[in-house]
Amino acid sequence: MPQAISFTQHDHADCTDDVLKRAEKIALSKGLRLTEVRRRVLEILAEEHRALGAYEVLDRLNAEGYGSQPPVAYRALDFLVTHGLAHRIRRLNAFAACTRPAENHAPVFLICASCQKVAELSGTAAANSLRQEAKALGFSIERMSLEAAGTCPACEKDNS
Repeated sequence: MPQAISFTQHDHADCTDDVLKRAEKIALSKGLRLTEVRRRVLEILAEEHRALGAYEVLDRLNAEGYGSQPPVAYRALDFLVTHGLAHRIRRLNAFAACTRPAENHAPVFLICASCQKVAELSGTAAANSLRQEAKALGFSIERMSLEAAGTCPACEKDNS
């Protein structure tokens, strides 16, 4: 999947299908159960290309007959995040599908402040630099992500 795909014109159906196929392959290789609800939550996240709060996901699940209790969404989201199929965007207290689920990466999120679309970049260079600086201080980084807020190309165009 190209970098920052959510900010480009593309076929959302193909994009979503690609995310789901890779998730199914990962689940199979790791012996994980990608239940119908977990799969649907990942699909919802992939379709949107923006960070969604747990209650937004729950509203979609409820409308589709999966139930209205918060644990339904939270359990699925927790599973997806734990297994690297989705990310929690802390700045927004929301979730987005991982566009690089098979890669060991330190994600960098570009978050549009206007439309809330989220693009995920690899962040390898930034992560390596930060690890080196942290190591020089005797600090060992266990996990990291970087969140940058700004304006996506579509919103920038609308504002000009």
